Amino acid sequence: MTAAATTALMNRIYRRQRYVYDATRKYFLLGRDLLIARLAARPGDRVLEIGCGTGRNLILAAARYGGVQFYGIDVSTEMLESAIESIGRAGLAARVKVAHADATALDPATLFGAAQVERIFISYSLSMIPRWQDVIDSALARLAPGGELHIVDFGGQAGLPRWFRAGLRRWLALFHVTPRDDMERVLQQRVAQLPGATLRLERPYRDYAQYACVTR
Repeated sequence: MTAAATTALMNRIYRRQRYVYDATRKYFLLGRDLLIARLAARPGDRVLEIGCGTGRNLILAAARYGGVQFYGIDVSTEMLESAIESIGRAGLAARVKVAHADATALDPATLFGAAQVERIFISYSLSMIPRWQDVIDSALARLAPGGELHIVDFGGQAGLPRWFRAGLRRWLALFHVTPRDDMERVLQQRVAQLPGATLRLERPYRDYAQYACVTR
């Protein structure tokens, strides 16, 4: 699927959902606030969110970490419209910049004037991107030395009843969401190819979610 086709698809999905997205997703996008707390961004750092949606995470992170420049990209122009409005209302337009972009061909230098960044985070977006492994590769290539890539997304639900897992996945499929059950294996492969890199992976909420941090 081309970037233009992906944008069109995501806009169809979120054209109306964006108005209720933050109010509804807080009940099942678990681990987002844990990720923000663990970013541990320092003054002068540059932080990029891939799949920033309505800007909810960027706004919370910018409020938590003063002196940090935040960037966000999303393929949906509908969601970016909501993000820009929310960032402006929060008075954070000077420190939070967003742009329309394809995450598989990440180019923060062109978009934001930052060839590398100290933190990249991806919250429940990999499960919506068909070429999600390319997104991981692109993100790792843009990390500054000592930088970190943080990811939270749906896990395997191994600690939950089978009926819950089956029902959840049927429901997610309606929104073009596919949990990445092999994310741990893929990240292990990537880390093995990066000298000095480390991987920390957890499965909180009885494996409802998976949380990963790669340090360069």
